[in-house]
Amino acid sequence: MALHRDEVVRTALRLLNEEGIDGLTTRRIARELGVQSPALYWHFKNKRELLDLMAEAMLAEALPPDREPRPHNWPEWIAADARAKRNALLAYRDGARVHAGTLPAESELPAVEAQLGALCRSGLRPRTALRLLLTVDRYIMGWVTEEQAWRQDAADRDRPPFPDEALRELPLLREAAEVLRMTDHDADFEYGLRVLIEGFRVEIAREAREDSSASAARPPDGLA
Repeated sequence: MALHRDEVVRTALRLLNEEGIDGLTTRRIARELGVQSPALYWHFKNKRELLDLMAEAMLAEALPPDREPRPHNWPEWIAADARAKRNALLAYRDGARVHAGTLPAESELPAVEAQLGALCRSGLRPRTALRLLLTVDRYIMGWVTEEQAWRQDAADRDRPPFPDEALRELPLLREAAEVLRMTDHDADFEYGLRVLIEGFRVEIAREAREDSSASAARPPDGLA
């Protein structure tokens, strides 16, 4: 039977939801496809490359590569992309663990360049713009990893975490107990995302001041 790469990736994603990443092996995928394991390596070099392809497939629909970031509303599209990526990863068991450690595929680099261009036109330097994208991406990865672990382990807990009696003598934690218990993942995610974006607003203003000072200190052409 002739295999196609998309078929291998789709099967791997289905098995991911059934087995989790720890149970996802090339042998298991090959058995599901009715082939021997070596047949899979016509389509990817190793399991890391397969995970990269799976991560790309997870996000392809939620984050189409031809989307157009706009400089005048960069906080809005950064936030919208972050929400879409979080939801796409949450749609798969261990989605964040699959995506962790991946690099953009060559086909995705023009989209990254477009994002950097929009951020630079907003006032960021290229290195700072890329750091913004990476910082938000790593926030999403860390957040979704914790969120998925929390949700998956909930059934194994014999009682709700941090019961009231445990917090009776801890008034500050008692007041913030709902955050401690992670009762509203959406609200907590949005809070962290907003803080990150506001921090980069400050960074844009700081770099603009630095650039303005450097420009003012530079002698006019011909006078140096």
